[in-house]
Amino acid sequence: MILAAAAALIGAAPLSPAQQAADSFFTRPELGETRAVVVLKDGVPVYERYGRGYGPGNRFISWSMAKSLTATLVGQLVAEGKLQLDTPAPVAEWHAKPGDPRAAITLRQLLHMSSGLNHEEGGERLQDADTVRILYTDRAGDAAGASIAQPLEAKPGAKYEYSTATSVILADIVQRTVAPNAKTPAARRAAMRAHIESRLARPAGMSSLVCEYDATGTMLGGSLCHASARDWAKFGQLYLDGGKGIVPAEWVSFVQAPAATDGGYGGHFWLNRPRPKGSAQALFPEAGPADAYAAIGHLGQYVIVVPSKRLVVVRLGKTQDDVLAPVRQQLARLVAAYPAVP
Repeated sequence: MILAAAAALIGAAPLSPAQQAADSFFTRPELGETRAVVVLKDGVPVYERYGRGYGPGNRFISWSMAKSLTATLVGQLVAEGKLQLDTPAPVAEWHAKPGDPRAAITLRQLLHMSSGLNHEEGGERLQDADTVRILYTDRAGDAAGASIAQPLEAKPGAKYEYSTATSVILADIVQRTVAPNAKTPAARRAAMRAHIESRLARPAGMSSLVCEYDATGTMLGGSLCHASARDWAKFGQLYLDGGKGIVPAEWVSFVQAPAATDGGYGGHFWLNRPRPKGSAQALFPEAGPADAYAAIGHLGQYVIVVPSKRLVVVRLGKTQDDVLAPVRQQLARLVAAYPAVP
């Protein structure tokens, strides 16, 4: 009451709990560097703020939010019958020799990060991890080829293992499917760019969306796409709106369904559900709606979709992954500040 009266005396309305929660991203040092926050309520922008030096015209890196973009492209082809979830994935290299156990890997297993391939995402020697090698060092010239070439370390479908290399394989499958006759790197890039523009960026209104490619022309579908904060919010909104004709409602349901090997992971989206014992939480299952799900990227990139609240929350910035807990807690507070839809 005192704060409200003081605000009235100086002619300013008191901040709502939602605005206070959102503003905190820019005022609390323990949350790291927040570069943008955008909130849509039932498709209407209700909050938008940028850190110093950033604005609506900036493109922000996806990091692993790109995985959810790649899943969207896969979902379109599944809906058209050009790909199938539960038949062997169309990776020619796995079918070249009779008896290759990788030939059993399905698209569903790739989307659920349970292919069984020997991919190392991180570790103590980060420079030796597959992610660094396929994006930046000795395997960057052919990221898909290097990812496809890895042997199995587990039976397909038996083990969850998060892997950027898996998403590169999925992007390569998309490219081979939509442009089978594109053989040169330039032709492959051009075909994929045109496909993304016509099937995702233009219909979703994401005019700023740009993705990166390796030297063979394969989209780096696990890490390196860029878009404005508003366009990242539009990506969340297309899922909140049941696919908006860009992907079918059945695919929207699929990406929200828990994987058999990790209840906190869906079809290349993270779910606001408990994960197996010993696994780090990706969202805030102890403090938020169970129907929330998100595209999440390295250093604290989030596009969170909350169907029960008709809400999309975007937070983009730079916070080291080992100190992201306060960011997740603040995102939970921000989501909690908005009412559920009756």
